[in-house]
Amino acid sequence: MITIRKANERGHADHGWLNAHHTFSFAGYHDPKWMGFRDLRVINDDTVAAGGGFGTHPHRDMEIITYILSGELEHRDSMGNGRIIKTGEFQYMAAGTGVMHSEYNPSEKNPVHLLQIWIMPDHRNAKPAYAEKVCSDAAPGQLNLIVSKSGRDGSLPINQNVDLYLAKFTNGQTVTYELAPKRHAWVQVAEGNVELNGTPLSGGDGAAISAESKLTLTGKGPAQVLLFDLE
Repeated sequence: MITIRKANERGHADHGWLNAHHTFSFAGYHDPKWMGFRDLRVINDDTVAAGGGFGTHPHRDMEIITYILSGELEHRDSMGNGRIIKTGEFQYMAAGTGVMHSEYNPSEKNPVHLLQIWIMPDHRNAKPAYAEKVCSDAAPGQLNLIVSKSGRDGSLPINQNVDLYLAKFTNGQTVTYELAPKRHAWVQVAEGNVELNGTPLSGGDGAAISAESKLTLTGKGPAQVLLFDLE
């Protein structure tokens, strides 16, 4: 079963410095039909204006992943990390027992476009952690493992039994994924146009997948897709 979440049906908030689209209920946007999917709680498609950003604020008991689609984001946190995350880079933070952090667009003229993802952890009060993975040169036409429970194959270890893959497409490539029994998937089109098992999807679209054994993604021009394999 595949349920499509169209981009134009998401929650939307325009704060001037922040233009946000919420796949799932978040902040002032609430839709009881879209409170998350399995352990996936938040996918926010954010564009932050030049010089804008999120001041220092707390998180706890959440696995937070940020993917920069274009531009740069300056991150600082209470663990002592401070870095500018660039296009094509993933940032992972385990909030665990508690973290304070801020995120700003350091550019004076260019916006930053990013996806912010929250995943529920498999236990509370984990030790806070931080890591990054550069995928700007990820090969198109294949699934690149970004995070996993075990940290296998060079992926970032995460406090949940979830695998997150990035697939890039130029034009016409196809990738397939075998979904194990009793596992579920979420597909999020970050940019461009693809087909999922023959169904057209565009940037911002998502798909909840259950009781399927094989997923086929075909690029229809330049595109990026995130694939979550979930319990």
